[in-house]
Amino acid sequence: MPQKVNEVMTPVPVAVPPDTSLTRAGDLMRQHGIGDVLVVHDGRLRGMVTDRDIVVRAVAVDRDVSATTVADICSTEMVTIPPDADADAAVQLMRRHAVRRVPVVDGDRPIGMVSIGDLAVQRDERSALADISAEPPNR
Repeated sequence: MPQKVNEVMTPVPVAVPPDTSLTRAGDLMRQHGIGDVLVVHDGRLRGMVTDRDIVVRAVAVDRDVSATTVADICSTEMVTIPPDADADAAVQLMRRHAVRRVPVVDGDRPIGMVSIGDLAVQRDERSALADISAEPPNR
């Protein structure tokens, strides 16, 4: 029987309000060993910021990361998936949109995050990507 997204996702994603500084967002990523935070307003998903976004959209263009907010640089056109979707649908979604992470939402409320690493472990726990994904994060 195919697995569902809610069986492979990371529950309770790290979320911040839109006025959070990039410094704080980056610190949360470091603390939690993750590469993204969700931008949430009134419990609703409004965007996502990745570690790469911070580098490319702020650091590389010499923005003040302590004064720039996640709302200033976040991606707002996101691909999302419901928790009861098949995990294979998440794989296809990632391929089609060339993304590595997809917020799992119940309506417009984030309840989890599914990553390419989560799916690699689910599909073949002996794969190189699964091995890499299982390693502790850089600190």
